Amino acid sequence: MPPRAQKVRKQYKNSDHPHIILRFEDGHEIDIPKGTAKSFDAYVGERIKILAVYDPTANEREKIDTLRAEQFEDEMG
Repeated sequence: MPPRAQKVRKQYKNSDHPHIILRFEDGHEIDIPKGTAKSFDAYVGERIKILAVYDPTANEREKIDTLRAEQFEDEMG
C-alpha cells in the first residue's frame, strides 16, 4: 500500500493584487481579496497555482506563480 498523503494547514496573504485566486490540483479555488489572508488545507507536494484577477468583469486571470503546499506560510493560530 502507498503511504498516506500528509495534510498541512497553510495560509496566503494577498497584499499586492486586487484579487487572488488559489487553484488547487483537484480544481477547487479559494478567492482572496486584497488586504486579506485565508487559511487552507493542502497535501504535501500538491501544486497550487496563484492567479491574479485585475478586472472582475472579464474572465482573464494572470498566473503569478505555482508553489507546492509546503512553500506557503504556516497558518498563524
